[in-house]
Amino acid sequence: MSQHKPILPGATIGVLGSGQLGRMLAIAARQMGYHIHVLSPATNTPTGAVADLEINAAYDDLDAISKFAQGVDVVTYEFENVPAATASAAAAHAPLRPGAQLLAVAQNRIREKSFFADNGLPVSPFHPIRSRTDLDTAINELGYPTILKTATSGYDGKGQYRLNSPADVDPAWQDLNGQEAILEAFVPFKQEVSIVAARGLDGHIVTYGLLTNDHENHILDVTYTPSNVPPTVINQANQLAHTVLTQLDVVGVLCIEMFLMEDNTLLLNEIAPRPHNSGHLTVDACVTSQFEQQLRAICGLPLGDTRYHQPAAMANLLGDLWQGGTPNWHALTQQTDIKLHLYGKKEARPGRKMGHITVMATSAEAAVTRVRQARNSLTHT
Repeated sequence: MSQHKPILPGATIGVLGSGQLGRMLAIAARQMGYHIHVLSPATNTPTGAVADLEINAAYDDLDAISKFAQGVDVVTYEFENVPAATASAAAAHAPLRPGAQLLAVAQNRIREKSFFADNGLPVSPFHPIRSRTDLDTAINELGYPTILKTATSGYDGKGQYRLNSPADVDPAWQDLNGQEAILEAFVPFKQEVSIVAARGLDGHIVTYGLLTNDHENHILDVTYTPSNVPPTVINQANQLAHTVLTQLDVVGVLCIEMFLMEDNTLLLNEIAPRPHNSGHLTVDACVTSQFEQQLRAICGLPLGDTRYHQPAAMANLLGDLWQGGTPNWHALTQQTDIKLHLYGKKEARPGRKMGHITVMATSAEAAVTRVRQARNSLTHT
């Protein structure tokens, strides 16, 4: 198959990974007449529930990966920790979009931060940590406080340690248990923001503007847009996105998480080589959602219109809401301006993302107030 021939409705999309991001891609794909095959080690998954075919196999079962890729027209992934050998095995039989280069950068914080620095992108000072000597030397240079992170597999605050004084170093180092890590200078930012962008096969790039993110316990809590920032900040974010997507030859959707500093400059924090939690509001608020955009990009179609219908806010629904019993769905569903998305996960655990709600309003501030009120109604009896 030509790498540049468009993959049209009726074709089959292969997804590595089976969580909520794959589920929402599958919903967008099926709406447009595509078929979905999903592969993951789990069964009865959020993606599998809406896919045409759910294949249960380990990511290191390269024979299963090869067979999977032979049965689809294009392969994508919904999480970044796909092993390199898995990506190569899939790419041998079908286009892998985004490609293995983006995966390699996004799944390792040292490679990620080095990519930023090598391309002249704004990033906080950092040092790779592969020994206790590396850590002591880096702390001596960066001082306190600093942030120690595992190089791989950390998300939602996992694998991260704030070092405020020498007393914090030994416990963090012991907890790392020899894992490769990175030490980053502490960044006194005023707001966490992100930008979701897509790049097509033809190199065309679109973005969804700047998204403002509020976190609780290191987990995204509420996202809203438009952000209350000067136009220069939005322009800077768009320029950074263009550089990242072009230099990594991305074909698909990517999110860049950033820190907004007091002087309204931006520092890059990390990239997600896929749709992102902060972009979920695009499903209801935009002409083209981030998931349809992912589909359009990997299929070689023209990228969709990213205009917003109205200002919008999204609030995550974590498993904590289930700890006192089933959330009050009756109260929520009586509110006709609220859009509810549940992910089909079987077990609600504290901190686990079970779904989200979105609201549109006349302003971002009004949308944030409304979405928080709606979420609070889930705990009222």
